[in-house]
Amino acid sequence: MEPIFYFFALLPVVSFLYSSVGHGGASGYLALMALFSFPNEIMKQTALILNLFVAGISFYQYYKAGHFKFKLFVWFAVGSIPAAYLGGVFNIDPNLYKKILGLLLLVAVARMLYKPSSSEAVKNVSPYQAILIGGLIGFFSGLIGIGGGIILTPVLLLLHWSSMKEAATISALFIWVNSSAALIGQFSSGVAFSTSILPMIILALAGGLMGSYYGSKKWNNQKLEYLLVVVLAAASFKLLLI
Repeated sequence: MEPIFYFFALLPVVSFLYSSVGHGGASGYLALMALFSFPNEIMKQTALILNLFVAGISFYQYYKAGHFKFKLFVWFAVGSIPAAYLGGVFNIDPNLYKKILGLLLLVAVARMLYKPSSSEAVKNVSPYQAILIGGLIGFFSGLIGIGGGIILTPVLLLLHWSSMKEAATISALFIWVNSSAALIGQFSSGVAFSTSILPMIILALAGGLMGSYYGSKKWNNQKLEYLLVVVLAAASFKLLLI
């Protein structure tokens, strides 16, 4: 069987797992594309486009379940949207891109393995903190081709600024707006998009629909998350050391 068929088989699994925790899955898609040796020049925009569809579905499902806190989201978005656009305009050296992405995937692995305690009370975050953190995450997200949820979610949980479900909902919309801004930045810098991404969108949508539905309710997919950790770690190893 051709390697590309394995890629297509794994893609909906990745979108399923990420959408179940309110993420668009860009770091997972980038990991898969790295494992299957996709050209660097198409990885960034492909991951961002898939992010739009899957994160949009995730947000809708979590929003319907009543987990959205607009006042918490808006200040992060104020900082992140212009920064993500700026990051999307920049194109960095392919070797540097690989190293940064490899480190990012290790962050994603840590996020998957980290299971925060829910015993502490939720604390308030100041608008200034949210704008600064949102801006930093947004620029980095646009530069690499992710939505930033894989970074924002652990920040929200580690600092006890939201519950797990609220963090998933906020991160899903955060990913959507950042991916949109970064893609606009890509368009403005002259990047062209190919229709060959259509099968990937369909497969990612299928996995995202199922994952966000079960994740926004009460399904626990911890064992499957550990399988995703293996994929991310393998991709990180390839990018950093090979």
